[in-house]
Amino acid sequence: MTTRLVRTAAELHALARTGPRAVVMTMGALHEGHASLVRAAREHAGPGGSVVVTVFVNPLQFGAGEDLDRYPRTLDADLAVAAEAGADAVFAPSVDEVYPGGEPRIRIAAGPMGERLEGASRPGHFDGMLTVVAKLLHLTRPDIALYGQKDAQQLALIRRMTRDLNFPVEIVGVPTVREADGLALSSRNRFLAPAERRTALALSRALFAGRDLLAARQTPHARAQAQSVPPRARATALTAGGAEPAAADVYAVAEGSFPSVPTAVRAAARAVLDRAARLDPPLALDYVALVDPSDFTEVPDGHLGDAVLAVAARSGTTRLIDNIPLTFGAPA
Repeated sequence: MTTRLVRTAAELHALARTGPRAVVMTMGALHEGHASLVRAAREHAGPGGSVVVTVFVNPLQFGAGEDLDRYPRTLDADLAVAAEAGADAVFAPSVDEVYPGGEPRIRIAAGPMGERLEGASRPGHFDGMLTVVAKLLHLTRPDIALYGQKDAQQLALIRRMTRDLNFPVEIVGVPTVREADGLALSSRNRFLAPAERRTALALSRALFAGRDLLAARQTPHARAQAQSVPPRARATALTAGGAEPAAADVYAVAEGSFPSVPTAVRAAARAVLDRAARLDPPLALDYVALVDPSDFTEVPDGHLGDAVLAVAARSGTTRLIDNIPLTFGAPA
């Protein structure tokens, strides 16, 4: 199969189209996480459909002092990755093709959900992201668009935009791809020095600590054990129920208090991140949050249903994000 490189929307529209079109939007520097999105797109499009990968480094998403200039541009390698994963075309437009006449005067506003977490750390980022996604949806005209769950807030906002503004496209989220040690795949990982990468592992370990704590609390036997023993013994009981020691340690405090499940999940993740702040080099935490995926507000004590445990931090000069989905109240 030959993967076409096209530079303009007119070229893309001229390609034969006999079935559903699935699109994967990227800023290039493709890795295995992107390849998993393309393979998922291939499955959704089916043998009679087509898969288009966009490669466009969107200047609207970068704020003052961010890494627009050093963001990797590797189009030849990107074309090879896309072809191997099953893409029919790579659409790599110029800035002038996407924004003729300069930056758009009218943009998509992300609203309150876009001002939380990543939006608070990077003001205007989500307005720029939604604006280019809306533009690329119009330019590529897909039936299906696939996005990685690693950028959970981005995915939630795209779903909200397409629903609120009646875009005729199905939005599909694809699970995060991780390296063997748990680090989420990211184009920015290449900027990490070896020691910085070791520090960065605290992000995924914090998420796993929160996940394991939740699993232990939702295991009836472990919960009964933990509630019936002194505080210092609770860590042992929860570890026996499946929690990482880092997750269980949060119970050996506070004169026998037994926190609510969301509070305990946050504390388990935070304990790992606090230890990482004392490493060399230290992890510089931006936020750790446990949020409702529908609006990215913090979930209350007693929350039942879906949630996202999210973290952002810097290791060295590289800022990384990660998250995992959780379900409260699910049977173990």
